[in-house]
Amino acid sequence: MTMSDILDFDRRHLWHPYTSIEDPLPVYQVESASGVRLCLADGREIIDGMSSWWAVIHGYDNGVLKDALKEQIDKLPHVMFGGLSHEPAVALGRLLVEMTPAGLERVFFCDSGSVAVEVAMKMTMQYFHARKESAKKKFLTIRSGYHGDTFHAMSVCDPVTGMHQIYSGVLPSYFFADRPEVGFYEQWDESDINSFRTLMEDHHQEICGVILEPVVQGAGGMRFYHPNYLRRVRELCDSYDVLLIADEIATGFGRSGELFGCDHADIVPDIMCLGKALTGGYMTLAAVVTTAEVGRVISSGEPHVFMHGPTYMANPLACSVGIASLRLLRENDWQGAVKRIESELVKGLAPCRTMEHVADVRVLGAIGVVELERPVNMTQIQQQFVDNGVWVRPFGKTVYLMPPFCMNTADTALLTEAVVRVVAGQE
Repeated sequence: MTMSDILDFDRRHLWHPYTSIEDPLPVYQVESASGVRLCLADGREIIDGMSSWWAVIHGYDNGVLKDALKEQIDKLPHVMFGGLSHEPAVALGRLLVEMTPAGLERVFFCDSGSVAVEVAMKMTMQYFHARKESAKKKFLTIRSGYHGDTFHAMSVCDPVTGMHQIYSGVLPSYFFADRPEVGFYEQWDESDINSFRTLMEDHHQEICGVILEPVVQGAGGMRFYHPNYLRRVRELCDSYDVLLIADEIATGFGRSGELFGCDHADIVPDIMCLGKALTGGYMTLAAVVTTAEVGRVISSGEPHVFMHGPTYMANPLACSVGIASLRLLRENDWQGAVKRIESELVKGLAPCRTMEHVADVRVLGAIGVVELERPVNMTQIQQQFVDNGVWVRPFGKTVYLMPPFCMNTADTALLTEAVVRVVAGQE
């Protein structure tokens, strides 16, 4: 098919994320990818500043990850996980137990980040069901959060500024504390936890779990909050017998400068959700890692098993590339790479700070954010970024970067220069 045929069929028949099927946003056909560059069908190469929605941390066409998939596909591409097991699942599970905070030692594999959140919420509810505390079946979270687009995950996304308002009449109704306002680098103010503490004090008898994104709120606004907030949340969960779910799908595996967002606060959640960078972006896979106590309690009460089982659970191909990705992370100086990218983002995005239509510029780890005063025109700004040789996909008022960890200094400079030029034109 010609490029014209492909894009024409795409426009008429394929539904893209967050896009109208009748009046879709323009799309760009990718022919191939290598390193940090996407090669478009029209011959242009553009630098990927998004790591394909934060997942491709080692870059494209990575030989180690490709070899892992090639080797596994000749052995065992898939087998059901019910009643069967295989070495890739065990090896990946061992890596996750070793790498996640001490005390997390039970691993449940699933399909995607949103499903991981569903699994974590089900685990939390079943935990208290097994303890015969049926009143504890609601969740507490914080505003400006985002946890996925599946049904129960939507119920703990921000009900006002989130993307799921039309479902408010049918979603479960949970508790939302005010969003944290003290920034990551600011002086801690104890009053920042007041809204959360009040809700926990008043409703702990019916709250089974707290779910939040540690330190970095992603699609809810790319906000970085103070680690002390997370420490207070952990303390309150302990005080009131509530499980803490850390949604590390976006923050896991080094993105914020620590291996996990929880590490900034030196806390251990009861349940951790992982995805995105878990396989280096080469296959869809997620994992829910929890404590032995959570597993023991769920298994001790009726129905004595955890009631969830995805068809592609622990897919051997995905597990194999996940092993390769995590080993690459361990063997390479990911902390040095992220620290370098952080300093380059700070320097490269600095010119945006003087622009009147820019509300804020912030950087944490390999995350750079330029927040505008007004929402962007997606069709126009997307075209402008491509014309400037980069792939950046803003949302709302937020233009943000999450480059692959393998991006070199020269490419980071090209990326940030393009952002400065395009943002300057948004006045």
